[in-house]
Parts: sequence; structure tokens; C-alpha cells
Amino acid sequence: MTTKLTRDAKLLRKSEVPGAAEVQVGDPFSHVDTFAHVDSFAHVDTWVFDLDNTLYPPDCDLWPKIDQRITQFMIALFGLDGMSARALQKYYYQQYGTTLRGLMDDHGVGAAEFLAYVHDIDRSSLVPNLPLAAAIAALPGRKLILTNGSRDHALLTAEALGLGASFEEIFDIMDAELIPKPELRTYQRFFDKHGVDPQTAAMFEDIERNLVVPHQRGMKTVLIVPEAGRPDHREPFEIPGTLTLPHIDVVTTDLGGFLADLTAARGV
Repeated sequence: MTTKLTRDAKLLRKSEVPGAAEVQVGDPFSHVDTFAHVDSFAHVDTWVFDLDNTLYPPDCDLWPKIDQRITQFMIALFGLDGMSARALQKYYYQQYGTTLRGLMDDHGVGAAEFLAYVHDIDRSSLVPNLPLAAAIAALPGRKLILTNGSRDHALLTAEALGLGASFEEIFDIMDAELIPKPELRTYQRFFDKHGVDPQTAAMFEDIERNLVVPHQRGMKTVLIVPEAGRPDHREPFEIPGTLTLPHIDVVTTDLGGFLADLTAARGV
């Protein structure tokens, strides 16, 4: 099936320049008993996915490439050494939700220039994830991406993962008027633009603080975490000491496996 997102991704590529499960962090045997959550997802008809470190494995090298590009952008912008640029980058990220928001507010940096630069990366390490594509396709209802990144980055990344036809639409940082998750108004803009009823929706994320508002609004929330012993590219402040948090309904290390088990258990 060819969708508008698939066509957009192909055109863009041509122009590219180069649960609350009782799960404890670090437990190598942590897993989700999907069948225990089947009934709690029975009402869901809209499935909302973050992009980075969610649709591709959290230990993938893609986010470090973006992270490095952000540092390079700041070195060029401010004339700083790498260590100083890195420290400022992480300060803005923690204080503003994205480095871009801090650069905009404090220095008037243009969003388009920043987003084009930091997402100009090599995606050749990504391979099509056919089991995940099949699992998403089997979900009943709508499927959407909600990302703090750019639409172009989401299109190219989804296509590289074999997910170009998996989603109805993408809500990116420009749609959010450059206000990143976890801000309440960003989720509200998303709900309004795409006619999403949070009471019948589920949200999949790798950053637990980005699940607070969705949970408050009635969404089912699923946190994607790396397998124990695998690289974890989240910042230290983003890694909770426990995953038994009130705003997290399910924790899994395997998004595709969880979705496949969920649909199988539901008899879809």
C-alpha cells in the first residue's frame, strides 16, 4: 500500500544531501506479560508512537549521530571547544526539553537551519523491521507519529525501517509550534489537529517524562527501554530509578513483540 507519507519520503530521499509492570531497571529477566494487559488495551483505536529510540531499537547508533551533529552545530555557532559546547547543549536540553528551544529563546537561532543540519545523518545502519511493520499494520484503528524531531527526519527514518506505509500522519516539532514534549500544550495541539480522543488512545515512548501528560489525559502508556546490558542513549536524568511509576502502564524492551502479542491475544 502506498500512502502520502511513502510518497513524501521517496521525494525527500531523492533530495537528501549525503507494564505498570513490576519491572526494575537492570533486571535481565524483565519482560511484559502481554496477556495481563489485553483487556486494558481493548478500547484503544488510536496508536501514537514517538520516533527516536522508540521505532528503532534504543541501542541503535542513530541518536548518537544526531546528538553529535547538535554538538557540532553549537561549536560552529559559538566558537566553543567540544566539551563546553556539549555541556551547554545538555543544559539546554534538560532545561527546555530540546536544545533547539534553548537556542531559540536565548540566541534567536532559526529552527529550519538547526533541524536541517542535525538531521543530515547517515541512516544506512537502519534495516527494514518487517516484524514491527506487520505488528503495527495489524493494530486496529489509526497509527500516528508524535516526535520532537522534524517531519523530514521522521519520513526518512520510517522509510529506512520499512515503516513508510505504516502511519497515517506525522506530528512534528513544527506542528507543535516548536514547543516540545512533555509540554501539555503540545499534546493538546496534537489531539486537536488529528482529532485524537486520548481516552481511546495509547502512547509509546522511550522517555518516561513524556508519558506523564498522556497518562493524565487518559491514554494508555508504554515505555520502551533497552535490554539489560545493551547501550542506553538516554541522558542520566531521563533514566528513572524504578519503572513502577504511576504514569507508566507497561514497560517493554521489545515494541514489535509486545504489539504482536497484544493483537494475537485480542484475536485481531
